[in-house]
Amino acid sequence: MSLIEKAANRLNAEFTAPPPSDPPPAVTAPPPSVDPSPPWIATEEVPIPTQEAEESLAQNNRPIIPIDLARLRKLNILAPTGSSGEYSATAEEFRMIKRPLLNRAFEPGSQTKNANLVMITSPLPGDGKSFCALNLAISIAMEKDRTVLLVDADVSKPSQMKLLGIEADRGLMDLLQDPSLTPADVLLRTSIPNFSLLPAGRPSRTATEYLASVSMANLLDDLSGRYPDRLILFDSPPLLITTQASVLSSHMGQVVVVSNAENTTHSALKAALDLVRDCPHVGVVINRTTHQISFGDYGYGYGYGYGYGQRA
Repeated sequence: MSLIEKAANRLNAEFTAPPPSDPPPAVTAPPPSVDPSPPWIATEEVPIPTQEAEESLAQNNRPIIPIDLARLRKLNILAPTGSSGEYSATAEEFRMIKRPLLNRAFEPGSQTKNANLVMITSPLPGDGKSFCALNLAISIAMEKDRTVLLVDADVSKPSQMKLLGIEADRGLMDLLQDPSLTPADVLLRTSIPNFSLLPAGRPSRTATEYLASVSMANLLDDLSGRYPDRLILFDSPPLLITTQASVLSSHMGQVVVVSNAENTTHSALKAALDLVRDCPHVGVVINRTTHQISFGDYGYGYGYGYGYGQRA
């Protein structure tokens, strides 16, 4: 080998890179720690609010409608005066009327369906049913452990709002016609403790059909079972004027028929009672009387200007 070839081989050997060695094992960094329960995520199961709870909350958040008690007194309507209650002839009369209704509505082990649904009606207009329904509702609101809801179900000729001196743009008929509404959307909380009101709402030519509908039956079942301490009174149309009252009575656990002793004939009262005879409990209040009156199978009446009877 020539000198030149030896020198070239030596240079090649110096500039030839050594074979790569095995790479060092990779070091895997530990994953960043993750808090399994960040502070903004609940670690315990949170119950989903039920529709009933949401509606109750919505109702509690509604404004309280003030009731002019001085105005009620001028109309001879009960006006709560405080924890001592009210002691007057009218107050005592309605104490006697409400007691059997409350006993039946909340009797332990009662087999009567919707016993806390009570319809207040009359044979004819002018018998004083709306006046009695409002006084009865306020008297029940004075109970220490009961609440009352007064429903103005005389949808063709409502009067409860006028008696109370208040206004509302929605009510029972709106609730039946608009499935998006709930009872909490239309119920009115009043300044009288334990007393709420469901107005009649917008009038409808098909009111009878709505009152006889499945929606109405479902609404009544819901109202009956929603609050175990509540009595629900329905101021209904007169029995001998429209079929709405007899349709409504088929859902009631109790019916009270108010009759004017001065103007309503015995035959009219009997005809009205025949229309609600299928109701489990039917009572009679005689308005504008000062003596005891016999009702045959429906019991007897009290004095003090009113009477109450119960079918045996």
